[in-house]
Amino acid sequence: MDEFLLLIKKPIENELKNFDEIISETLKSNNVLLNDVIDFVFNKNGKRIRPMLTYLSAKFCGEPNKKTTEVAVSLELLHTASLLHDDVVDDSMKRRGQSSINAVFDNKVAVLAGDFFLASSLTLATETDNLQILRIISYLGRDLSNGEINQLNVSKQNIIDENIYFDVIRQKTAALFAACATAGAASVNASDEKMELMRKTGENIGIIFQIKDDIFDYFDDKNIGKPTGNDIREGKVTLPLIYAVRNSKESDNKEIITIISHKDFSEENIRKIVNFAKENGGVDYAEKVMEDYRRKTFDLLSDMPEGEIKNSFVYLLEYLVKRDK
Repeated sequence: MDEFLLLIKKPIENELKNFDEIISETLKSNNVLLNDVIDFVFNKNGKRIRPMLTYLSAKFCGEPNKKTTEVAVSLELLHTASLLHDDVVDDSMKRRGQSSINAVFDNKVAVLAGDFFLASSLTLATETDNLQILRIISYLGRDLSNGEINQLNVSKQNIIDENIYFDVIRQKTAALFAACATAGAASVNASDEKMELMRKTGENIGIIFQIKDDIFDYFDDKNIGKPTGNDIREGKVTLPLIYAVRNSKESDNKEIITIISHKDFSEENIRKIVNFAKENGGVDYAEKVMEDYRRKTFDLLSDMPEGEIKNSFVYLLEYLVKRDK
């Protein structure tokens, strides 16, 4: 998979270096504890998918500039803030196979650090001096919060519905990727037509990303960095299980629905749920839906001029579908 990442990054290598420099400069602090948190969060060699999308969108529409980097960093910080807060809400002890901030420090530190990242994101967004960009980033913050509350409500009410599942991920993951692509385009004063193309592309990429993450939950692989059944333990019913429940006989799914409604997520019951989803075509269906979105996105980009930028978008789609963690 690393070869895909190298191909994606090729036309934006210099821009990604600028990203690393600006994010380090933005997060400078004299607070020892805060610096420990910052080092822990940003020394994990992330793949930089979201900044890559921001820069590729900008480069498709024009020439990336200082505003583009400010946008990329602002959105990454907003995303980081949401993750820290989400881990506290979900009581998650792991994040991508590593201990979460609330596990290493505590919930208070995680919440306050998340607030710091959020404030830093908005401060940097104002540096663009662009109302359109500020609007995109501000609306994203609202969408992420709304999506998390919606997901919490869905979990509490044991709702098993595909349309609601897509509503949640459009407000969360898809909204984030769409904002990266749209704000990247806005940073180079793209036309409304190109901005809308980038928004649709980003939204689809976010949906692909989330479905792939949800599929990982049904496989026991330490390389993924996400333990089997992790979402299930948190009461999150995702696409593979939704399909399996909705497309199986009542006599077969009755026990599974009872486990979900009672939130009886013992290791044995999680194994039952995982096996049930696989045996009833849930994972196969999720992979098919993900492939449909990849094809739709490829069609969206069909009129893009041939060259490195179009190639990078194509490689990005392939990477997201085929990634193993």
